[in-house]
Amino acid sequence: MTTQIFQASTLYGTATLAAALDSGCFRPADRRILLVCNNAATPETSPALDEMPGFEVLRDRFDDVVSYNAAIFPFHPGGWSPRGDDLPLWERYLRHEWRLGTDDVELAVESIQVNPSLALAQIFTGAPVTVYADGLMSYGPTRNKIDPLVGTRVDRVLHLDLVPGLAPLLLTEFGVPGAIVPSPAFTKVLAALAASGEGLPEIAEPALLLGQYLSALDILTAEQEEDLHVRMVRGVAALGHRRVVFKPHPSAPARFTRSLEAEAERLEVELTVLDTPVLAEVLYQRMRPALVVGCFSTALLTASALYGLPVARLGTELLLERLTPYENSNRVPVTVVDALLPDLTDRAAVAAQRRGTDVATLGALVRAVGFAMQPKILPGLRAETESWLGRNLDERTLRYFKRRRLTALALPGGVPAQLAFIPRNATVRRVARKARSLRRTVRR
Repeated sequence: MTTQIFQASTLYGTATLAAALDSGCFRPADRRILLVCNNAATPETSPALDEMPGFEVLRDRFDDVVSYNAAIFPFHPGGWSPRGDDLPLWERYLRHEWRLGTDDVELAVESIQVNPSLALAQIFTGAPVTVYADGLMSYGPTRNKIDPLVGTRVDRVLHLDLVPGLAPLLLTEFGVPGAIVPSPAFTKVLAALAASGEGLPEIAEPALLLGQYLSALDILTAEQEEDLHVRMVRGVAALGHRRVVFKPHPSAPARFTRSLEAEAERLEVELTVLDTPVLAEVLYQRMRPALVVGCFSTALLTASALYGLPVARLGTELLLERLTPYENSNRVPVTVVDALLPDLTDRAAVAAQRRGTDVATLGALVRAVGFAMQPKILPGLRAETESWLGRNLDERTLRYFKRRRLTALALPGGVPAQLAFIPRNATVRRVARKARSLRRTVRR
């Protein structure tokens, strides 16, 4: 007997799994379990994905739906991992709780680098693993080093074809190939979800603004994020849009919309703030927006690639500057959106839907950024990155890198050429460390 366990934390991810199952991306199994993980900061006050509108449309792909939160209570899914010595006990416990018996287990998980996906892969030692990605992070490198006992069991990275022609970097250090979830199957699943948008206002072809709640990730301050939303409504008003719909992040506080409402009133724009948690893709089908605006939301790429809707970005320059540390896993999604989509303030580019770069150029940029983020995980990309930087580094492309980072990695653009030997010189580095140590001692 074979049981497949599909771990999911979002409705969007579950829709991706449903499309993959409908397309035959998974081999037949005797039993399929949807393992629901509620990763909200306070899961007790936030609805899990199986409680959200539209879930019933996806439910029939699975034989059972079980809660990971309930199984490991009172631990939090994102913060808990089993001790190595306890792994056999946890496997025995979960096999009992989920009625697995002696079945062969196959896993399909989201972000293998972190819990709860990593914990599941560790508990079910030896189970083959499929990693599926429902966003732009799959195009970036693996966030941190993964135990080879886990990484070598991953057979593929399933991902949506959000940027046709762009290959994911995720888990390439283990030689894991990418596999595409067919777009027609995904849009068919989303079409079924569109009926779940009961109670949505009937607004035809508005400008749709996507909120992301970036202040919760400590990327922006609350004030900066509010200002970003205000700039969005100003931008669409300047382009002539009089009907605007704002889709806030489900976790964002209500006060985030007050300054937006005040600005819309000043500009004489008809603003509608959605208070119903619904996928942006449902709005695409119900409203057919005249323009979709966001910062670096994955929904911008689904609007463009899957629905052919006009899109524009705003705020990516600020995020590229503020993302810390440099290896922040949001860097590649921001880079992709910034390099590919038109800026909201560039009227001509938005009107023509002019792309900032072609896919081949974007792929080389992403690989260079990926190496700069994770040089120890992707050492094989050094020569390619040095060559690309030597040919392409200028005022525009420098926004995707940091001179300090380039210097630390001895890459072109970091320091003047005549001093390029310094980062590689062990003696110079040793003297610099000693000087810093002495300076700290004096300060004490």
